[in-house]
Amino acid sequence: MTLTRRQSEARPGQAPDAPRVHLVTFGCQMNKYDSLLVEERFIRRGYALTDEPGSADVILFNTCSVRDHAEERTFSWLGELKRAREQRPDLVIGVMGCMAQRLEEEIFRRAGHVDIVCGTRRFQDLPELVDDVRQRRAQSAAGGGRLLATETADEVRVVRSGERYSGGLCGFLAVMRGCDLACTYCVVPGTRGPVRSRPLDEIVAEARWMIDQGARSITLLGQTVNAYGEDLARPSAGQRRGTGRGGRVGLGDVLRGLQELEGLARVRLITLHPAYATRELARAMADCDKVERFLPLPVQSASDAVLKRMRRGYNLDLYRRRLDILRAELPDLLLGTDWITGFCGETDEDHGASLNYLEEAGFAVNYIFKYDPRSGTPAFDSLADDVPAQLKKQRHREFLDLAETVQRRVLGAQRGETREVLVEQVSERDDSLLSGRTLQGLPVSFAGPEELLGKLVTVSVMGSSPYGLSGGLLAE
Repeated sequence: MTLTRRQSEARPGQAPDAPRVHLVTFGCQMNKYDSLLVEERFIRRGYALTDEPGSADVILFNTCSVRDHAEERTFSWLGELKRAREQRPDLVIGVMGCMAQRLEEEIFRRAGHVDIVCGTRRFQDLPELVDDVRQRRAQSAAGGGRLLATETADEVRVVRSGERYSGGLCGFLAVMRGCDLACTYCVVPGTRGPVRSRPLDEIVAEARWMIDQGARSITLLGQTVNAYGEDLARPSAGQRRGTGRGGRVGLGDVLRGLQELEGLARVRLITLHPAYATRELARAMADCDKVERFLPLPVQSASDAVLKRMRRGYNLDLYRRRLDILRAELPDLLLGTDWITGFCGETDEDHGASLNYLEEAGFAVNYIFKYDPRSGTPAFDSLADDVPAQLKKQRHREFLDLAETVQRRVLGAQRGETREVLVEQVSERDDSLLSGRTLQGLPVSFAGPEELLGKLVTVSVMGSSPYGLSGGLLAE
C-alpha cells in the first residue's frame, strides 16, 4: 500500500481565504490518477490544496480494498479525525474509492463523523457533494447532512477543458475501468464494476493535453489494461478493423495513436492479464518504439490446481504459450509478475511448483503477497482459508529470497550494456544522482545535472542489484 499527500497549492490570483482541501491517497496508481482528477475539480471551484489537515475545510480519503489492512488503516485515520470534527463542526470529511463502494453504509456506522461516502464512479462529483452536505447542514437544525453516492454510472466523466495537468514528467492515464473476470480472491469486479473502455480519440486528446503541460512518459492504467476495447462494438462491414478481439478497437490501437504524439518519450502499461495477451498487442508494441519492453503479467501461482480454484482462466501451459507469443515479437521483453502464496488448499507441491516457475521464467520484478481473505469474494464464501498463518509466512519468505536471487541474475545481465534512459527525477536516496528508466522499464541511477530531467540520455550500465541498475552518463 502506498500513501500520498499533496503539497499546499493555490493558483495565481486565488483568494487567500479560499477554502482548502486535503486529500490522502491509499493504494494503486489508478487511485493516484483519480485523486488528481478530484483535486482539479476542487481547484476549478475555487479551492486550494493543503498538506495540513488542521488547515483544511475538506478532508478526503481515496481508499483501497484489495487487502483488509488497507481498510483498517483508513478507519484508524478516520478515528483520529473525530476530535477535529468536534472542535470544527464545519469540517467536511469524505471517503471515496473502492472501500467506499464496497462498505457503503458500514463506514457511517463505524465512523459516525464521516459526511460523504463516494464510490468509484461518482468521485468526479465530489465538489458538488460537498456543497450539498453544507446546504443540508444549514437547513437542518440537527446539523445532519450525510451523503451516500455509490450508485453505478455508465462511466467516469473526464472533462479536461480548462483544467491544469499536475502529474509531473511521468503521468498516469486511465484508458479503461472495471473487470469482467471472476478471480475468486478479488474484490475489484464488485468495487470497480464491469469493463468500460474510453473512446480512443478521448484518450489521445488527454495524452496530448498532458504532454503540452510537461508530461514525458505516460502510464496507461486499467484494472486489466489489455482488456481495453472488449466492451466496444465490433466493426461493421467496410469499417477499419482494430487490434482487439473480433476486430474491435484494442489496446494496440491506443499504443499506435500515442506513438504519433510529438513530445512523448515513453508509454508504460499497468496491469495485464494473460487472457488478453495477444499477438496483435505484441505486434503493436514492436511497431511502437516509445512503448516500454516491460509488461506486468501476473501469474499468481504455477499450480494448475490453485489456478483453477482462483478461477484465473488459464493453466501454466497456457501462460507459457502467452509468453511465447509476446517474446516472439519482442525478444528483448522483460516481465514482472504477482504471486499469491498460501491460497486456499495450497499444498507443499503447489508452492514448490510456483518457486520452480519463478526461477524458470526469470521475472525481473516479483510482487509477492500472502493470501488475505476478503469478504464478499467467492473464495471467502466458499473456500476454506486452510493454510496456517505461520506456513504462509514461511512460504512468503521463501518466495522473497528466491525472487531476490532471480532478480539479481536478470538485472546483473544488464551490466556492460549501453541503454537509452528517460531521466525522471533526482534520486530519492542520493540527491547527487539522477534516476530514470531504460526502455525495458528498469530503474537506473547515475550522476548528471538536473537540466537532463525529462530528456533521453545514453547510460553505460556498470552496477546492478536485485532492484535496479547504476551506471555512468555517456557524452552525447
